[in-house]
Amino acid sequence: MRSMRWFVLATLTGAAIAQAQTTPQSVARALGAQIQPVPVTAYQVQRYMMERIPKRPTAGSPEQWTAQATKLREHILSDIAFHGWPREWVDSRPRFEEVGPAQKGKGYLWRRLRFEIVPGYWSTAILYEPENPGGKIPAILYVQGHEHAGKVVEYAQKACINFARRGIVVLDPEWVGMGELFQKLNAHDYGAHLDLVGTNALGLFYLAMRRGLDYLAQLPQIDPGRLGVTGLSGGGWQTIVLSALDPRVAVMVEVAGFGSFESNLTHPIDTDDIEETPSDFLQGEDYTDLVALRAPRPTLLIHNGEDDCCFRAMLVKPYIFDNLKPFFQIFGKEQDLAFYENRDPGTHNYQIDNRRQAYRFFTEHFQMPVASDEIPSEADLKTASELNVGLPADNLTTLGLAKKLAAGITRPPIPAESAARENWAASERATLASVIRYKPLSVTNAWRMWNTKNHGLETLSYRFDFDNNLSATGVWLKEITAPSDAAATIVLNDKGRKAAGEAVSALLSRHEQVLALDVVFNGETIPQSPDPTDYEMLVASMGDRPLGLEVGQLIGAAKWLAKTSGPAPLRLEATGMRSQAVALAAAALEPTLFSEVAVTGGMHSLGFLLDAPVPQRSAPELFCLDLYKDFDLDHFIAMAAPTKVSEKDFAKAEAAGQ
Repeated sequence: MRSMRWFVLATLTGAAIAQAQTTPQSVARALGAQIQPVPVTAYQVQRYMMERIPKRPTAGSPEQWTAQATKLREHILSDIAFHGWPREWVDSRPRFEEVGPAQKGKGYLWRRLRFEIVPGYWSTAILYEPENPGGKIPAILYVQGHEHAGKVVEYAQKACINFARRGIVVLDPEWVGMGELFQKLNAHDYGAHLDLVGTNALGLFYLAMRRGLDYLAQLPQIDPGRLGVTGLSGGGWQTIVLSALDPRVAVMVEVAGFGSFESNLTHPIDTDDIEETPSDFLQGEDYTDLVALRAPRPTLLIHNGEDDCCFRAMLVKPYIFDNLKPFFQIFGKEQDLAFYENRDPGTHNYQIDNRRQAYRFFTEHFQMPVASDEIPSEADLKTASELNVGLPADNLTTLGLAKKLAAGITRPPIPAESAARENWAASERATLASVIRYKPLSVTNAWRMWNTKNHGLETLSYRFDFDNNLSATGVWLKEITAPSDAAATIVLNDKGRKAAGEAVSALLSRHEQVLALDVVFNGETIPQSPDPTDYEMLVASMGDRPLGLEVGQLIGAAKWLAKTSGPAPLRLEATGMRSQAVALAAAALEPTLFSEVAVTGGMHSLGFLLDAPVPQRSAPELFCLDLYKDFDLDHFIAMAAPTKVSEKDFAKAEAAGQ
């Protein structure tokens, strides 16, 4: 009898120890073991996009390409750049104001200007003019890049002064987020908030640069047949985009501003701002198409031999120059597409060697005396205070513009009557699938990568391969004594499954089985560390949506788990606003898949992204084009019925200006 008591006591003690050892800490150790290295995910995402590189257009005959080019320009502008933008803003005439009197330099004049990009959002510019122009003269739009100082930078002033002293009018506008517009809420990341409310961010940047060209073209002293554009880096990006899409640009000189889809995929950091990889821009076309759209107009591409920023010459030249010669050849203008590799200093620059190339190219193709050197102008350089124009005190920011547009959003109310609500939900599911570009995914292989079985806990680590050749990773956990058909819960966490130890431990203590899942672009399954944003922007630019890929993986993994875990209802727990959106969108699309969705630390509304405000890089998949225009979280919850949705511990917004 004594031995029996000892056996029972030992058994109970062992069970108590096993229970005690299933703690958040012990669970965290199981969740933390690596399943898939970051480079593997990067390779998969790269291959996924490489297989979708758009087919290059063919040159054909001059007549054929001219007709095709006209259609392509219209498509890029109407369907992509100006998606969602009020037509009256797009078609409005330039609105410029001169601030103060003209100032005299050595052989030129300069003026301070202020101009409106869209209603309520103003920028500034400096106009440089020859002192004694004489007749109709050419003009250049000198567009700035990612320079915090904006129009004050030394190399820009030298170039503008030199062009003016050679008889060319130059307009140097401030770029969004730089110079006098260098404010936190004008940062380029907040362009994503324009996408969220239904207006492609590209539209703002395009309108900002096009306003300058509109202004120059209407000046009485300007020859409209001799308009040019040039700029470095982000200015080089503006140069190729505006010069390709606006036939008025006769001559352009781009400096280190773009690459091709191929080079961007292997160096995604080269295009890590939303205006450079805007939603849908690479869906069917590429930056190389923009070079083709320049034919037969004179086009000089300058790239640096050892650029310490982006778009190194040898890495991009085959794609953006060599392959584009046929488009100029069919017009008999092969020599008008030129490429120059800068080796002095060879870094990211628009210094004197590159400026000399620009002076030569513009003067030659503007039919002026060819200039191959620079007129010394150090003594004419101005300070920031001298070039300051000033902006309205209530000037909008990029975020403020997004909030202004959001205030005009109206959505039909959710029907109260049951039958009407079911019909509404079915229609809304189709719209949601379209907005997030959702495609159903299936698990093709659930690879068992590792396991543990001790201290009362058993685990299996999985790599889930889907039929689109992307992967997710996850850890399945269950108390050894829990039944094999125990209730199952999928756990998502904005910080990845490694941060989900407490939630998983609580579920295990209820004798449930758990799958802690990292979908693509989250946790362990990200293509680069610590910021996957560059890849996510590329995915959106090629026509997919990161949110749709994540939702597809969650639904696919949930259906796999439902088949393997037994008949018990499947639950879903999400921690954080990113996981919340993925979870609720999945439940909205598959309303019978989950019995419950429990959210911790989420948002009351997608409007929180504007009000907090949440930077794009903190939650990139949420800034999905048209998402907030068409939906809010209450729509997802209504569409998910009969799934129960519970929420707690909402995130709080910070006070933010406009």
